[in-house]
Amino acid sequence: MQKVCRLLIILFWLPAIASAQEIIKLYPGAIPNSRQGKLPDIAAPYSGMINRVTIPEMEIYLPQKGNETGAAVIVCPGGSYKVLTYEAEGVRTAKELAKNGIAAFVLKYRLPDDSTMIDKKIGPLQDAQQAIRLVRENAGKWSIDTSKVGIMGFSAGGHLAATLATHYQQSYIDNSDHINLRPAFVILVYPVISMQDGLTHKDSRTNLLGKTPSKQTIDLFSNELQADKNTPPAYITHAGDDKLVDVDNSIAFYEKLRHNNVPAELHLFPKGGHGFVLRENPATWMKPLFTWMKNQKLITEQIHN
Repeated sequence: MQKVCRLLIILFWLPAIASAQEIIKLYPGAIPNSRQGKLPDIAAPYSGMINRVTIPEMEIYLPQKGNETGAAVIVCPGGSYKVLTYEAEGVRTAKELAKNGIAAFVLKYRLPDDSTMIDKKIGPLQDAQQAIRLVRENAGKWSIDTSKVGIMGFSAGGHLAATLATHYQQSYIDNSDHINLRPAFVILVYPVISMQDGLTHKDSRTNLLGKTPSKQTIDLFSNELQADKNTPPAYITHAGDDKLVDVDNSIAFYEKLRHNNVPAELHLFPKGGHGFVLRENPATWMKPLFTWMKNQKLITEQIHN
């Protein structure tokens, strides 16, 4: 009898386990801005990393039925636009968001590569725009409020998130249905913001823009220069002792938002270094984020499982 009960319990939970994670391709047809004969995606030789993406995808984590807040976050892992720290920054974060009633979508965006892309500097942005387009198009299916779809990014993924938040007026994808590409909010974790000399993370700039970008290109992708009064509300966090991506990236972006009267919250830690979330439990470092989301009326309550 006990064996039968255990079997029934397992069978009962199988649908929930199967539906908790789904991976979808971003583009149903041809991938824009791609070169013919593209190379296959490959995982990096160390756990949880991806170092080439030619077929962009989203990995979906939905809250349990009844726990939905209506909010959704597209999560962009970092990695200098060279790799994706997919498991630690992407999947772990998405699971914690889902636990707190927030639909989460880990974005496996294309890493800039001249061999696979016609114009590598816009490839990641295209994928971010397509991601927000898909989430809003499928809002009913995933129990999402279209006015509560935001984007989150770590390090170079933070640059991508900030780029979407400041470049949404120009569509780099086919958007014939005129879906709103502006995120409702942006969450930036030790982000690369600027492409300017003396402030940028050089590897991220080189990987995205090439070795000798023009001043016009540098300025266009320096998001502290592109932010204005219509930039979405922002939550920004960084460590003051970050030796890889200078904390002044976050400060410069916060200051630009503040002077444009955009609601922004900046959390600075004196110590932690770059990638501090890799060494912390998501429930710990994300606690103030959930408080901010509650204060912004993006979620109605914090859910603790």
